[in-house]
Amino acid sequence: MSATETADTTAGRRQPGGASTLAGHRVARIGFGVMQLAEHRPGRPAVTAEAATAILRAAVDSGINHLDTAEFYGTRAANANDLIRAALHPYPDDLVLATKVGAERDAANALLPAQRPEQLRASVEANLARLGVERLAVVNLRRLDAAPGIIAEGDQRVDLDSQLAELVALRDAGKIDGIGLSNVSAAQLRHALPAGIACVQNSHSPVDRASEPVLDLCREHDIAWVPFCPLGSAFPQWPKVADLPAVRTAAAALGVTPVQVGIAWHLAHYADTLLIAGTADPAHLAENIAAGEVRLDAETLAAIDAIGAIGAIDAIDSGAVV
Repeated sequence: MSATETADTTAGRRQPGGASTLAGHRVARIGFGVMQLAEHRPGRPAVTAEAATAILRAAVDSGINHLDTAEFYGTRAANANDLIRAALHPYPDDLVLATKVGAERDAANALLPAQRPEQLRASVEANLARLGVERLAVVNLRRLDAAPGIIAEGDQRVDLDSQLAELVALRDAGKIDGIGLSNVSAAQLRHALPAGIACVQNSHSPVDRASEPVLDLCREHDIAWVPFCPLGSAFPQWPKVADLPAVRTAAAALGVTPVQVGIAWHLAHYADTLLIAGTADPAHLAENIAAGEVRLDAETLAAIDAIGAIGAIDAIDSGAVV
């Protein structure tokens, strides 16, 4: 049976996009990624602490209860976890905090691999301390075998079994509820299944379908699917989903925005998809939340499915477990 719930309210609050489960926690299918609030992108103004607090509180007030974060989002002095704690602590009872390990910031704030088991443990402890909690709902292991992002080399090329053993030990100790994987192949996910995997975070969108074999395995095992770059525009080789003719045609016909059509496609593509689009713009937040009400008919879904795919991580789907 799928983990997806048919009801879409919790404690009297509507859950955007409906409800599913993540590591045993009931969550809205439209969540929020905090990275954009903590990292200054060229050509965009930095997000102030006041603006970050306002958008996080607005997200939670709207029914979003799944926040995606990481200790390495931002700088060593000020990061995404600081923003979450300042805005929301003490946390609502139903708030689900999912973080990521596998990288860290050095003294100059450069992003470096941190794949060794002892580094994973240290990162979990750092997340716990910075967020001010005793337990994390989910810890996602970000593998660094292939793009996008930094690549592990030398002693940072760590076997998956050693990493999973450390995360299982942390779960057994009550530090985390669920183990997630990020940027993995179908072979790696299949290898990790005995450890108990709560979710997978891979790049995926109508223009980036290389992870479909991983998604198929998630479907088979009722594993939550948490796509990053869901609108396809974070890297130069991916066009923006909202610019595609099939998406724009559907948006015009439905009287919604192309972004909302892109989000609705994800929600329809797999019942246990959880979206973590982030934004610093209240209008964009409202747009994302409203996308949970958009329904695409079979013809529209087929037209978007036909857009095709470009390779992103299929090079690591050779069957080898690194």
